[in-house]
Amino acid sequence: MYNELTQEDIRKMEEEIEYRKLVVRPKALEDVKSARSLGDLSENFEYHAAKKYKNQNESRIRYLERMIRTARVISDDSAEDEVGMNNTVTVEFVEDGTQEVYRIVTTVRGNSLENWISNESPLGKALLKHREGDLVHVQVNPSVGYDVRIVKIEKTVDESEDKIRSF
Repeated sequence: MYNELTQEDIRKMEEEIEYRKLVVRPKALEDVKSARSLGDLSENFEYHAAKKYKNQNESRIRYLERMIRTARVISDDSAEDEVGMNNTVTVEFVEDGTQEVYRIVTTVRGNSLENWISNESPLGKALLKHREGDLVHVQVNPSVGYDVRIVKIEKTVDESEDKIRSF
């Protein structure tokens, strides 16, 4: 399965790769080198910690490069009055009348603590391409579903604070 990413996601991943290669990698290598000079490597905690950090950085670089290489690029364009990628959507849960605000993003940027939901989640899939006022049925699994009404759609203007979720 290919990861669905927008051009913005790919740009942010490339920025992280560059940062990790130009800033983090040299520091990690220097840390390993200085820890190695402390003596016996078999009982040298600093050396093992530095090696672990260096390896985690290299793994993250490989992961991001693989994500970019295998990505299926999707458009984040949508009509002005319909839900699309990177839109902020206010929904009302029909069952109890409560409202929540969500932002529709790709899986790699999803963050439930900030109410950023994936376009592949049941709610994200259901909301895409709908308009304000639409009643949308969200099917969670074959036996569970619920209805929401789209109250408001806002286009995202500034993405400068967005970050790719680090694993």
